[in-house]
Amino acid sequence: MQAFLNYFETISSLHRAIIIVGGLTFFWLLEGIMPLFGKPYKKWSHAIPNIFFTLTTVLVNLPLAFLLLKSSDWVVNNTFGVLYWLPEMPLWLFVVFGLLLMDLVGAYLPHLIEHKVKLLWMVHLVHHTDHNVDATTANRHHPLESVIRYVFTLLGVFIIGAPIALVMLYQSLSVVATQFNHANIKLPKRVDAVLSYIIVSPDMHKVHHHYRLPYTDSNYGNIFSVWDRLFGTFMKLDTSKIIYGVDVFPDEKKNTHIAELLKQPFQKYEKSTMNPDN
Repeated sequence: MQAFLNYFETISSLHRAIIIVGGLTFFWLLEGIMPLFGKPYKKWSHAIPNIFFTLTTVLVNLPLAFLLLKSSDWVVNNTFGVLYWLPEMPLWLFVVFGLLLMDLVGAYLPHLIEHKVKLLWMVHLVHHTDHNVDATTANRHHPLESVIRYVFTLLGVFIIGAPIALVMLYQSLSVVATQFNHANIKLPKRVDAVLSYIIVSPDMHKVHHHYRLPYTDSNYGNIFSVWDRLFGTFMKLDTSKIIYGVDVFPDEKKNTHIAELLKQPFQKYEKSTMNPDN
C-alpha cells in the first residue's frame, strides 16, 4: 500500500494525462459496443465543446496545483484535519476513510451546493445542457466552475488533512469514475443496481441529467453512492424516460456552441418547474 501511495505522491503530468485520455478512449469505444441510447448523433461534433472544456479545466488546475501541494504539506506537517484526529488506524483504512471524506467534502457537497445556490447553478448549467450525455460529458465544466471546484478541493484538504498522495489518488479515481458513469453504456440492470450500492453507476448518474426537477436535484455522488443514500438525495428513474438537458435551456444548437456555452452562466432563465411525472 505504501508503494502504491508513493506512486501517486509523485505522479507525473504525463501519467495523469494518460489516465484522462486512456479512460476517455476506453469508454468512447465501449459506447459503440454497448450503447444505452442508440439514437444517432454526431459523436465527433458533440465531443468538440466537451473536449474544449476538458482542456480549460486542465489549464485552470495546472497553475493552481502548487496550492494543493503546499496545503497538503502543511496539514501533514501540522497533523491537522479529521484523519489525524481519528484513532490511529492501518494504512489501508486511512486511505479508505480519506477517499470517502474527499468524495464527501470535495465532490458531493460542492455539487449539491451548486444546485442549491442560483449563482453557482448558472455556472454549473454548462455541464447539464448536454443533450447527448456520454464519456466526453464528464469534464464538460465552465472554466469558472473549474475554479469553484478547485476551491472546494482545497477546502477539503484542510478539513480532512489529506496528504498529497491521497489527493492525487482521489483525483485519478475521480476522472475514471466520472467517465464511467457519464458514458453512454448499457450494463445489465442487475449489475448496474448492485454497483449503485457502492459506486455511482451509469444508470444512477443518468437520472441526475434528466432535464427536469426533481431528478436534476438528485444523485449528486461523484465516486461513491453512499452519500446520496445517506442524505436522502438518491432517486431512481427508468432510463427509457430520461431526457437529457435542462428544460429552460432547450436550444440544442446553442448548447453545442462553445461561445454560447461560455456566455451561458450570464444569461437569464426561468426557474425549472417540478414535474414528478417526467
